Amino acid sequence: MKVIGVEIGGTKLQATLADAETLEAISSLREQIDPAKGAEGIRRQLGAMIHSLTAQGEADAMGIGFGGPVDAKTGITTKSHQVEGWDQFPLAHWCREEFGLPTIVRNDCDTAALAEASLGAGQDYQSSFYVTVGSGIGGGYVVDGNLIGTTRPAFAEIGHLRPGVGYREAGETVESQASGFGIAQQLKHWLKTLDEGENDEEYRSIVERCDGNLDLLTTRHIVELAQGGSGMCQMVLADAVDTLGWAIAQVITLMAPEVVIVGGGVSMMPEELFLLPLKQHVAAFVFPPLSNRYEIVPAALGESVVVKGALLLAKQSLTK
Repeated sequence: MKVIGVEIGGTKLQATLADAETLEAISSLREQIDPAKGAEGIRRQLGAMIHSLTAQGEADAMGIGFGGPVDAKTGITTKSHQVEGWDQFPLAHWCREEFGLPTIVRNDCDTAALAEASLGAGQDYQSSFYVTVGSGIGGGYVVDGNLIGTTRPAFAEIGHLRPGVGYREAGETVESQASGFGIAQQLKHWLKTLDEGENDEEYRSIVERCDGNLDLLTTRHIVELAQGGSGMCQMVLADAVDTLGWAIAQVITLMAPEVVIVGGGVSMMPEELFLLPLKQHVAAFVFPPLSNRYEIVPAALGESVVVKGALLLAKQSLTK
């Protein structure tokens, strides 16, 4: 038997045909997405990729990790924050009609959580919480190899915690402060509040790094500047990691996972700027009886994590 795993992201589309027992890849395809062509354009790409894969071997089931919220019961996508046209789209039904394959759909973070728990950094633990820190922040919780909360409209959304009672607006979240996008926005906001001449030299060094256009400022720029001694960049990163550490401590206090796995592009910055202070902040905020009863580790599966999780979803669907 064979299964297909798919990642539908905001920038890339990946699909793999694999042996259903071993999950060893038979063939893999990867394409960039053109957001301007919308969801319909992605579906055309996906159709061509799936037909190309099934020409190499008939598949028995398909799993999809979708880059946005999903109704897991129905396989209907709620929306995508990157690409227009996914609002309330019956993706699982469309795949069954288009490819004749039973299809299970989960959001990409849940799918990645399943992969890391089963095949990656969490495979030696009974319970694991996965946090992805990239342009946004998401979470997924796995116990005994099963995703938790799939019957609910949303679950484990660590990025949408409000970091304190003073944050009243829906957009005032952990994600707005500690994601890659949030970190860049925090520094841009700070720079715009400076009086003329205040921190002039440091301001110029930041603007020069993004070619004179603050709209092009990224977290990568901020990390490089922080490593070069920029106090403003160091402070913004420190605040972001502090906020994320607080959020992870709340998760540990409420759900007591044995391990927290941290992935995503932001987590790849040097450990002295991210992982080491993150562990310190979690320890400062966590419920004392759980101190030293959890681990925080980097993710292990890299860019293939969502596809591997999607293959697992498909494999699990064959045994139910």
